[in-house]
Amino acid sequence: MPDTFESLNLADARRMIDAGLATAEAAGVRCSIAVVDAGGNLIAFLRQDGAMTGSAELAINKAYSARVFNNSTDVLGKLAQPGAELFGIQHSHAGKVVAFGGGSPVRYNASIIGAVGVSGGSVEQDMEIADMAQIAVANGETDHKG
Repeated sequence: MPDTFESLNLADARRMIDAGLATAEAAGVRCSIAVVDAGGNLIAFLRQDGAMTGSAELAINKAYSARVFNNSTDVLGKLAQPGAELFGIQHSHAGKVVAFGGGSPVRYNASIIGAVGVSGGSVEQDMEIADMAQIAVANGETDHKG
């Protein structure tokens, strides 16, 4: 019996990557963009020519972190500071947790249906690119069925 749940699908991920790429190019940023589904699994990935090699894994891990913790990675970073509630969380999940900006969960109909991760620019640029990628699916242009 197939699973029926709301999740980003490949069409959503492509729209998100296209929107993120347009934002990155307009800002002159070379980056990597990753989109994961509701289960935190990679759907689509793009690394621009000239993007830092390390940006690839960071983008994927930012998307993963945002999804498994249902929070943006910049908020997770604040919670992971010494003395904060989640101090040390970045050492969990086999080191895949990223605790600085650029990863954001994607919400639809009050559910988290996936996440996007961006790496390659400044933290602020990565966050802006991720925000623009989310807008590509925020208007309910597909049914988001996985």
